[in-house]
Amino acid sequence: MEDTDVQVERSELLAHILAKDEQQPQKEPDVAANIHEQLQHMGLSTWSLSVLRRLRDAVARLQPKTLLEVGASIGHRTAWILDDFERRNQRPDMLTLVEPGGKFGVILKRLLQRYDALPWSSVVVGEPSQLAAEHQAWKLASASVSELSQTPFMSAYDVVVVDGPSSKRADLVATYLEMLSPNGVLFTVEPDMPTGEIAEDDWEGMGLVAGFNRWIELVGETQSTHHVAFMPLFGGTLVAWLPVQP
Repeated sequence: MEDTDVQVERSELLAHILAKDEQQPQKEPDVAANIHEQLQHMGLSTWSLSVLRRLRDAVARLQPKTLLEVGASIGHRTAWILDDFERRNQRPDMLTLVEPGGKFGVILKRLLQRYDALPWSSVVVGEPSQLAAEHQAWKLASASVSELSQTPFMSAYDVVVVDGPSSKRADLVATYLEMLSPNGVLFTVEPDMPTGEIAEDDWEGMGLVAGFNRWIELVGETQSTHHVAFMPLFGGTLVAWLPVQP
């Protein structure tokens, strides 16, 4: 984190981190804008520009040495972050991108190449929950760095960004909270809230209900272990977790 952060009470850190940075550009980066158009053509969703600007501001404040993005898709959110690294001539020691789709993994590598980020980045293709479970199994089985290196992840990350279907987002957050460093921050967007009556045979709708109920449970469960902050923005609510100091 920046030096100024140590002057802020830990319980108030997230409010400081999530605040708008007036010095940052408001215009969408050119590379990100091109990817945004591709997403629309492919019928894929992304986070709103307001949320992405605020996430970019937060990551810039934190100046993470290690960053993990889960559900990177074709790199729209990644491009915002990489653009900021390039403009400030600062980068992390490691950027790890997780994406279930192999074809999207190829696109992500091209994006990393565009920003000369391949030497300090990696793209991990696979189901995020399974990958995390395998990592935790190695972590429990051995305390040595050499054995942990057999997983695609660092032992901990300063920033974790989680995206995924609304029905699964709470479980993904719960899983990847385990990968935060003691002063790390996890970011996600609040999942969609179910509306109206949902028929019992509407599996997609019922999944959304179950996922949102799990989200409410997660927020309650983590109150004792993490500071949690909500930042309502146009097009979504950015949510952040910071571990409570032991």
